[in-house]
Amino acid sequence: MEPLLDRLGRPLETLRISITDRCNFRCVYCMPKEVFGRDYAFLERTALLSFEEIARTARLFAQLGVTTVRITGGEPLVRRNVERLIAQLKEIRLAGSAGGRGLELALTTNGALLPKLAQPLKDAGLDRITVSLDSVDDATFRSLNDVDFSVERVLDGIDAAAEAGLPVKVNAVVKRGVNDGEQLVQIAERFRGTGHVLRFIEYMDVGHTNGWRLDDVVSADEIVKTIGARWPLEPAGTHRPDETAKRWRYADGAGEIGVIASVTQPFCGGCSRARLSAEGKLYTCLFGVKGHDLRGPLRLGASDEELAELLRSVWGRRTDRYSELRTAETATLPKVEMSYIGG
Repeated sequence: MEPLLDRLGRPLETLRISITDRCNFRCVYCMPKEVFGRDYAFLERTALLSFEEIARTARLFAQLGVTTVRITGGEPLVRRNVERLIAQLKEIRLAGSAGGRGLELALTTNGALLPKLAQPLKDAGLDRITVSLDSVDDATFRSLNDVDFSVERVLDGIDAAAEAGLPVKVNAVVKRGVNDGEQLVQIAERFRGTGHVLRFIEYMDVGHTNGWRLDDVVSADEIVKTIGARWPLEPAGTHRPDETAKRWRYADGAGEIGVIASVTQPFCGGCSRARLSAEGKLYTCLFGVKGHDLRGPLRLGASDEELAELLRSVWGRRTDRYSELRTAETATLPKVEMSYIGG
């Protein structure tokens, strides 16, 4: 099958699916309480794509060349029976005739509900999991999640995922003056030698409610320098051409870290990711302003071929490269919120 390419020659390989815009945390860089308070109007349940609609869409994407599906939110584990969705997506992988042979299933979570859901997710067919954890200092972590949730409970979730047999990656968004400096060393120390891959992410201007400033960004180079001063690091190779993280391994063999430098070292040229919002809007960039409606055609009885042609058309017209064009002005654009599109 010929790869489906956008106007810049980038193939469609990964689909990130948000299944809810709700979350049990109020992280200050993502869902600040002053915006996402008690009166905030979240999507109605009927507005969300059903699991069957999600699975159908994912199957069509698989036929077009997608090899990885990642479930996101909001916090995906707050949606009831999420393991049933994983089981439905697994059926795409098992049905080679559906084009889904080799489809990898991943999920990103804050880890709060992992202790009870890790094993059911694994049993349903999940291949790997990513846990967002920005600090292992309890006071800092409670301040960041802003719901007084302890770091130990997230670490328990990571342990539960590992015990269930799920490979774990840990993502830490780094903000200057909040969890940089010695806190980088602390979180690196916590995961060195565990087999879990720790990835640091430069603080990005996703959405327009988090008060992003360039001065708050701790660069990937600074992160590597800080950790390398404690434990020498050496560059590691990449696993795939569209990999977002630059990988570094500890010289003493205690594992590796990754740094995602969307701000200081943009990687738009290799981006192969499409994003589907919880209400069925397709975005071709994390920093998108407008999505393309898929829920309408799905619910109005469009055929698989009609839907596939819509997907081909949207991706074929794609020219997004926001991070390469980022300026002080673009940072103020009314972009889709992280909690809505799922990162």
